[in-house]
Amino acid sequence: MRVAIIEDETAAAQNLSAILHKVVPGIEVVSTIDTVVDSVEFFRSNPDIDIVFMDIHLADGASFRIFDNVEVTTPIIFTTAYDQYAIEAFKVNSIDYLLKPLNEADVKRAIDKWQRLTLTDRTEYASRVKDVAQNRPTEQVFLVHFRDKIIPLQSCDIAFLHTFNERVTAYCYNGSKYPIDLTLEALQAKLPKELFFRANRQFIISRKSVKDISVWFGSRLCANLTVETPERIIIPKARVHEFKDWLISAE
Repeated sequence: MRVAIIEDETAAAQNLSAILHKVVPGIEVVSTIDTVVDSVEFFRSNPDIDIVFMDIHLADGASFRIFDNVEVTTPIIFTTAYDQYAIEAFKVNSIDYLLKPLNEADVKRAIDKWQRLTLTDRTEYASRVKDVAQNRPTEQVFLVHFRDKIIPLQSCDIAFLHTFNERVTAYCYNGSKYPIDLTLEALQAKLPKELFFRANRQFIISRKSVKDISVWFGSRLCANLTVETPERIIIPKARVHEFKDWLISAE
């Protein structure tokens, strides 16, 4: 069995490779790739791979962009640490995914499933992967000036946006934060509405950053995120119903 690993974290790629060699004797890891660009080139020149393990977020963007640039017919097993949208999409479409940190049992179960599939099953699976990739929410990229660099900031990396003293800051899941030269109003118009919500005058929050909700005074709600925020995120009474609908809506 010949497999490829598309993963931008060296430790995660090494861990997956070690697991694969344990659960599938004689397996060949043909290549380990960490960017969208290199992945596109790989698929163009390597049509005979049996399975690809693909992380959802790579060094230069979301791996879904690969499908915009090359036809992929190889069966893919996605891996993810936190991407709630992808998890829900895969569940609906019966597409395999593995949650990080990966373990031997999960990897073996995924491999065993593939070995039981017929050629027709694998062709249908590839079609479903393509559909999910093409119908994903729009990925917005912002160019932010940080120190002496200009950094492309992807919307999927943003946990929330906060404005203070007329300055907007993007807070990311990895703890980084960047100033953005746009108002919250302008950002609200650019970001996909199914993934980002204007909580109040100070905050725009990402759906996947919401950990839970607390009932607040005056029939309001308090949105608690998976990352630390500079102040509480209070959902006004007038927006409570809209906020709840947004949280449970399926795109």
